[in-house]
Amino acid sequence: MLNLIKKWNVLAVLTTLIALGNLSAEEGFVDLFNGKDLSGWTISEEHPDSYSVKDGVLIVKGGRSHIFYTGEVSDGNFKNFELKVRAKTFPGANSGVYFHTKYQKEGWPDNGYECQVNSTHKDPKKTGSLYGVKNIIVLKEGQKEPKGDNAVREEAPSTDGEWFDYHIKVVDKRITIKVNGEITVDYEEPAEGSGTNFKGRKVSGGTFAIQAHDPDSEVHYESIQVKVLP
Repeated sequence: MLNLIKKWNVLAVLTTLIALGNLSAEEGFVDLFNGKDLSGWTISEEHPDSYSVKDGVLIVKGGRSHIFYTGEVSDGNFKNFELKVRAKTFPGANSGVYFHTKYQKEGWPDNGYECQVNSTHKDPKKTGSLYGVKNIIVLKEGQKEPKGDNAVREEAPSTDGEWFDYHIKVVDKRITIKVNGEITVDYEEPAEGSGTNFKGRKVSGGTFAIQAHDPDSEVHYESIQVKVLP
């Protein structure tokens, strides 16, 4: 009887796993990061050693650099989509997730929007910001609020040392950002564009990129998934 109960328990676990797998497939999300290596990604030429993979995690630590998705999913070109990222910041770290961008050998990407990843870095624009367009601001004593459309908070929506879920959705001109299920940005790009000093900040189409900001910043990514939308 005990052996039979064990078999039933194993069967129940397997059934649950299969159901979860089917649910994921039904949702239509596809992995862009395989958890093993950097297949499907191309690193800019500035500091290629800023990216490594260990124990299923993409480790971003080092000088300024960007890693661009250049894989087979949607031929590396996305317009309307949902992107789900699971990330973790460390004290004083800064990074970012770009969309509608394209490969660039060096420098900050000229094209695309940046979704900020920053819990405690000195830059007051924190996780959940559509950088330079609609910002989640946490000011330290003596800091002045930057220009732009800002939402001032007492703390960032992400916490150093804790995994958080980043959900970025783009449908036509509308951009929605969620952090752990909380909407931080709901923005519709006006006909004249974003109106920022970043000329490339516009809804168009392109790929994704992950930013290595500086040698003192360390950010981990364990999941990067996309669902292409009509």
